[in-house]
Amino acid sequence: MKGQLNLTRYKKEIHPFRPIIFKKSRYLILGSFPSIDSFENSFYYGHKNNQFWKILSAITNYPINNIDQKIWLLKRFDIGLWDMIKSCNRENSLDSSLKDIEVNNIEELLKNYQNIEKILFTGRVAEKLFKRYFSHLDIKTAYLPSPSTAYAKMSINNKMKIYAKELEIEYGSLGGR
Repeated sequence: MKGQLNLTRYKKEIHPFRPIIFKKSRYLILGSFPSIDSFENSFYYGHKNNQFWKILSAITNYPINNIDQKIWLLKRFDIGLWDMIKSCNRENSLDSSLKDIEVNNIEELLKNYQNIEKILFTGRVAEKLFKRYFSHLDIKTAYLPSPSTAYAKMSINNKMKIYAKELEIEYGSLGGR
């Protein structure tokens, strides 16, 4: 049955993490859905080769040796973190395998955290879902290059420059803003 979707390989997944967000958060970074490795490591961007935490650590000069340090970095730099997708069926960790998507209530989150000034997307799927379901919201948005090493079109140094610019962090400064 060439060309037909084999749903027996797909597994229903429910997002395992609460948003990490603080009353003073000014930025909300939205991914699509946690990778299988993130599920196994019980935290966002948990695949050992994902560059997300390496990028944030490099542009802020803050350590990311454990989950507490990662949360502290987010708080220190007014960053919230969540994903667009609440549940879906998937075969693997690729965004292209996500099916039967139910989105998180981003509008409700923004009502509860009114300091959020800008939403940043770490992938095109997250960006497209936001535009599809929440385009009526009056908030600045920007695309960040995917931190996945599968996105090899751009060097990590160029990714760092874009993340620093969009998060208004003086790249290379000691401790950022």
